[in-house]
Amino acid sequence: MAIKYVKNEGGPTLGYSTESGVHILEVDGKYFKDLSKDGKLDKYEDWRLSAEERAKDLASKMTIEQIAGLMLYSSHQAIPASKGFFPGTFCGKSFDESGANSSDLSDQQKDFLINDDLRHVLITTVESPEVAAKWNNNAQSLVEGIGLGIPINNSSDPRHASIASAEFNAGAGGAISMWPETLGLAATFNPDVVKEFGEVASKEYRALGITTALSPQIDLATDPRWMRFNGTFGEDPKLTTDLARSYVDGFQTSEKENETADGWGYDSVNAMVKHWPGGGSGEGGRDAHWGFGKYAVYPGDNFDEHLIPFTEGAFKLSGKTKMASAVMPYYTISYEQDHEAKENVGNSYNKYIVQTLLREKYGYEGVVCTDWMITADEPPTVDTFSGKPWGVEHLSVAERHYKVLMAGVDQFGGNNEAGPIIEAYKMGVKEYGSEFMRKRFEQSAVRLLLNIFRLGLFENPYLLPEKSAEIVGNAEFMKKGYDAQLKSLVLLKNHENVLPLQKGKTVYIPKRYIAEGRSWFGHVIPERLEYPINLEIVKNYYNVTDNPDEADFAIVAISNPEGAGYSKEDFETGGTGYVPISLQYKPYKAVYAREKSIIGDPREVLDRNYRNKSFTPPNTTDLDLILETKKAMKGKPVIVSLLLSKPAVVEEFEKEVDVILANFGVQDQALLDIISGKSEPSGLLPLQMPANMKTVEEQFEDVPHDMDCHTDSEGNIYEFAFGLNWQGIINDGRTEKYKKEKIEK
Repeated sequence: MAIKYVKNEGGPTLGYSTESGVHILEVDGKYFKDLSKDGKLDKYEDWRLSAEERAKDLASKMTIEQIAGLMLYSSHQAIPASKGFFPGTFCGKSFDESGANSSDLSDQQKDFLINDDLRHVLITTVESPEVAAKWNNNAQSLVEGIGLGIPINNSSDPRHASIASAEFNAGAGGAISMWPETLGLAATFNPDVVKEFGEVASKEYRALGITTALSPQIDLATDPRWMRFNGTFGEDPKLTTDLARSYVDGFQTSEKENETADGWGYDSVNAMVKHWPGGGSGEGGRDAHWGFGKYAVYPGDNFDEHLIPFTEGAFKLSGKTKMASAVMPYYTISYEQDHEAKENVGNSYNKYIVQTLLREKYGYEGVVCTDWMITADEPPTVDTFSGKPWGVEHLSVAERHYKVLMAGVDQFGGNNEAGPIIEAYKMGVKEYGSEFMRKRFEQSAVRLLLNIFRLGLFENPYLLPEKSAEIVGNAEFMKKGYDAQLKSLVLLKNHENVLPLQKGKTVYIPKRYIAEGRSWFGHVIPERLEYPINLEIVKNYYNVTDNPDEADFAIVAISNPEGAGYSKEDFETGGTGYVPISLQYKPYKAVYAREKSIIGDPREVLDRNYRNKSFTPPNTTDLDLILETKKAMKGKPVIVSLLLSKPAVVEEFEKEVDVILANFGVQDQALLDIISGKSEPSGLLPLQMPANMKTVEEQFEDVPHDMDCHTDSEGNIYEFAFGLNWQGIINDGRTEKYKKEKIEK
């Protein structure tokens, strides 16, 4: 395959594949791609016209089958396919690995691009920038030669975190710049840092052929037990709103020669903000990826506050693009929030949530895309990872698609097949007539096409692999990411100013036991005993010993306790399956949990309470490790490096250690730069650290800042916006702007 380029003076450079059948038209001394291959210049091919004019013209030319394909968003796709993480079958479909050893498309990918007219692809792992660029070129060449020549809009979940938060969250062969998790960006309390991240990440995305970011996640994480806490900007509405605005501005805005119109252009990446209207209030902290967590509850009557990061942040940008170009509703049933039909169904199925609130009340004009696999059938048990048709389990797959369309949604996440959408169209024709349904489909087509036109993909979707390799993870981007990591570290305790510790001292770092676990998609991760910090990096700062008696100080690296809130063992021994999610390390008995759950499921169990049930986190050994190290060090300083994906109860060990340094996913070098004093800590807590599990159980799932926080041996309270530097408690413009008082119920 060869790619040819044609330059327009004062206009865009056109790129096209010699194998696609596309020819170049010359009109009025300008050059245009004949994507429809009809020998004349159609409006949608005319780059002189606005994106809106072009999108409307193209939508009017598309068949219902082509629009149905445009409404699809693929299941997770790895480049090459052998890098995927769905062995065997996934959602009833075999995972195809043909083409796995090159940048060629797999047979599955060719099938859904050709036969289902799919044009939105979710990219997971990529082998390298060069392979990603070549795969993009092959895919774009294929679709350029089909039908009306609509380019592919590739997308990605967040992939810049220093510590990947999920097995599909990987960069380009380790080459991509490394930043903190989203929660770590929040810990900087600095919108400028977040905007800079968006600017860097968008350039790297475009170099990988990625033009839509399935981010930022701007749910208010108002329940401290929620497993997706670390993907958010925390619990505070004002901080989340400001950071959401900066993030989207950074991703979507092109400037100077790279801008084509209205802030859009060749550096722009569509931002799909998630999850409308907020998924951070699942009852008991459970998550809606599974049936046991399908309900979002509002015991504090605080639904409206969860909308603020969307309506005042992502939908009211400072930049020219004005609003996030796409939004994703969450899986959850927003319990008893539908004030029209009074339906308790998943958010994408709820016309009140999507049409009345999002579209009409708040005037949102962009694409609405469902979360992944909501139209697939539910799994056999509530703890199985599969389809998530919450509240509409009784409907057929086609009926679910129809209900989603009638609720005002444009696109179906995780669906590779157009058949059910075409069936849904026929249902609409039967109920409303063909004219109505044609108009409804074109309405979504225009929204979807705008997000392709505005990025210049119709003119040139192709990449230069060698240029991609230069851009992705270049030294400048790496430095910016590393600086953000340093700014995200939060010093919680520094007894008698133990830190900083000069280089050249001797450190003891005990190995950490990690119990057998399961990944996001249920794959077994074997138990292991390992050093939690790379000793080769440590040796650049300190001497390393395995003998505590020889050490000047110790570093113990741990993470917060984890749990999902459901136990298969409890269910199989006669219980309901519902157990507490604990934020403490010792075995926990939920004596303060509510007596009866707010909502249950008549299909399963009406009362999901877990009062007086017990749970032991899989990493309870982290507490043992700290206490054993404290004893072994015989009074010498013990530093705890605490990786937080959500709040933790630290009362069990805080008084036993000298230093607690919290991080949200950083490189080991960043930790050591702080410990050694090469850099000074400046991060602030984007969350509350609860005093105990009693306050966790008594807080409302939907209300921020409503817990009693831990008070340490120094008299400091681990409240939202707390952090230390070498001089003591940080009080600056950030704390003045964002610090909150605890909400009293």
